[in-house]
Amino acid sequence: MANITRLSPTSDALDDLFRGFFMRPVRFEDQPEVQIRMDVSEDDKAYKVLAEMPGVKKEDIHVSIDGNQVSISAEVKNEKEVKEGERLLRSERYFGSAARSFSLAQDVDESTAQAKYADGVLELTLPKKAAAASKRLVIQ
Repeated sequence: MANITRLSPTSDALDDLFRGFFMRPVRFEDQPEVQIRMDVSEDDKAYKVLAEMPGVKKEDIHVSIDGNQVSISAEVKNEKEVKEGERLLRSERYFGSAARSFSLAQDVDESTAQAKYADGVLELTLPKKAAAASKRLVIQ
């Protein structure tokens, strides 16, 4: 004989099923979307990365290099107040972050790497690390 179980509307199983189903992130019209769009090129001596990050301050950008792994992260902080006389009509804040990581074919020489930021574009010059010359062992 089959067991019949009655589910109440406040059942935990039902709550778990629909948790987050109808919820979507809130996005306002004037809110910037934080994205890092990149172009990566190379020549014989170095890699060149152009990363577009509009609306980001240079002190909020972080670049780390570990061998051939490069990581770029940025935080956007935007606060806006609209006042009319002494009466506050609207106050909005936006905080967001974005990150990109990628691997290059060859290790990067961190000691001579350079970064410049102007007009919303981060320019990285990542010199290639000289490949260690292979040494042939003499068998005795």
